[in-house]
Amino acid sequence: MNTDDLAWQASNYGGLSPRKVDLLLERGHLDLVIGVAEERGEWFCAKGAAKELCRSGEFTGALKVMEPFVATGWRTASWAKADILLQAGRTDKALDLIRPDEESRASQVVCRNRAELLARAGRVDAAIDLLVPHISESWIRTVLVEITEGQSRDEQVLELIAPHAEAARRARDEGRWDYSCSDAQELQARVLERAGHIDEAIQVLGENMADDRYLTLNTVTAYAELLARHGRLNELHELVTGQEARSVLHIYAGALRDLGRGEEAEVVMRDAIAADDWVGYRAWLSSALLRDGRLDDAITVAEPGFSWYDCSNLLAPLVHLLLDQPEKLLHLLEHPLTVPHHGHEEFQRCWRAFALAGLGRVQEAITVVETHPDPWTDPLIARARLLSAAGHLAAAAAELRGLGTLEARAELFEVLVQQGQAAEAIAAHPTVAEQRAAEAKTVSVPLREDGYSLEPPF
Repeated sequence: MNTDDLAWQASNYGGLSPRKVDLLLERGHLDLVIGVAEERGEWFCAKGAAKELCRSGEFTGALKVMEPFVATGWRTASWAKADILLQAGRTDKALDLIRPDEESRASQVVCRNRAELLARAGRVDAAIDLLVPHISESWIRTVLVEITEGQSRDEQVLELIAPHAEAARRARDEGRWDYSCSDAQELQARVLERAGHIDEAIQVLGENMADDRYLTLNTVTAYAELLARHGRLNELHELVTGQEARSVLHIYAGALRDLGRGEEAEVVMRDAIAADDWVGYRAWLSSALLRDGRLDDAITVAEPGFSWYDCSNLLAPLVHLLLDQPEKLLHLLEHPLTVPHHGHEEFQRCWRAFALAGLGRVQEAITVVETHPDPWTDPLIARARLLSAAGHLAAAAAELRGLGTLEARAELFEVLVQQGQAAEAIAAHPTVAEQRAAEAKTVSVPLREDGYSLEPPF
C-alpha cells in the first residue's frame, strides 16, 4: 500500500466500491470490512469501517483502522483521521494533524478542508480567515456560506460577498460575461434569507431580474425558488410569463402542486405545451402524472419525445421512475405509443429484459438477451444478472463461477452476499492488484477529434 495505490483506488473505485462496502455493513459484516482494510489495504473498506465505528462511538477502533493509511503519507487519509479525532472530541489533535504550512496555505483545497474542520470544531472566525484570501473563487464563496450557516456570522458573510455581487451587476451593465462572480447574487440572497431578511432577499434578486442585471440562468432559478419557498406566487407568476419561462415554469407548477393545487399546475403546463411545445414542459408534466399514478396519461404526454435524440428523449425519465415497478415498466415498454429509443434501441431491450426478470419471467428475459446480444458487453453476465433479479441466486452464482472473469467475480460478490455468504463474496472479488493489472493490459483505442472512441463501445 502506497500513495499511488491509494490515489488509484480513490479515483477508480478500486477494490470493494463504496456501494459494496455499504452492502456488507448493512448486513452486519463490520469485522469482515475491517479485515479487508487491514489485509488488502482497501481504502473504501477503511473509510466505511471507520465511519461505522465512529457511529457506535468506537473512536479508538476507527483510529486503528485508519492509521496504516495515514502512515503512507496520503493526505486524504490524514483528513479522515482528523475527522475521527474531531468526532472523538480531540479537537486540538485533529487541527494539529492538518495544520497547513505556508506552501499548502496557498492551496484552495487544503484551505477548504481545514476551514470545514475548523467550523465543525466551533472555530468559525478562524475558518473564515482561512477562506478570505481565496474568496474571489466562486466555489470558495459557496463553502463560506455553507460553513457559516447557523453560526451568527451572516452580516460578516454578506460584507464579503457584496463586492462580488456588485461585480456581477456591473459586468452585465458593461456587456461582459464574468462568470467568476456569476453566483454571488444568489449567494447574497441565500444569506439574506437565512438571516430572516426575506423581503430584502426577494427585493435584491427581483431588481436584478427587472433590470436584466444577472449573468446566468442559475440566478433566475434561485429567485424563482426563493419566491416559491415563501409563497409569493403572484411575483412567481409574473416571472414565468417573461422571457425565462422555460427555466422557471416548472418551479411555479411545483409550487402549485405543493399547495394541493395539482389540477391547476397541470393546466398551466398543458397551456405552455400548447403555446410552446418544448421538451422540458412535456418532461415535467409526464413525470408529475406518473407520480400521481396516471401512467397512460404520462405516456400520452411524453410520446412525441420518445423518438427524440439522447438527452431530449422522454422515454428514459419515465423508465427510471419505474425501475422498481417491473409490471408498470413492462406496460410502458410494450405500450402502443412507445417507439424505439432513438438510436439506442438496445436500451429498450435491456429495460424490457429486467422488467421481465423482475416479474419472475426469467426465461423470456434471457430470450431477449439471446436474441439481441449486441447491447450487452457480456451476454453471459447479463444472463446471470437476470437470474439474480428473478431471485434465482444459486443459478446466477453458478453461471458467474463458471465464467471466472474479473467482471464475473465482481458480479458474483453481490449474489453471494445476498445468499448470506459474505466471506466467500470477499474472497471471490477481484483485488486491487488484479484490477490494476487488468487496466494496464487494456489496449488504448483510436479517438475522434471530439475525444470519443472510433470503435465500439463509443
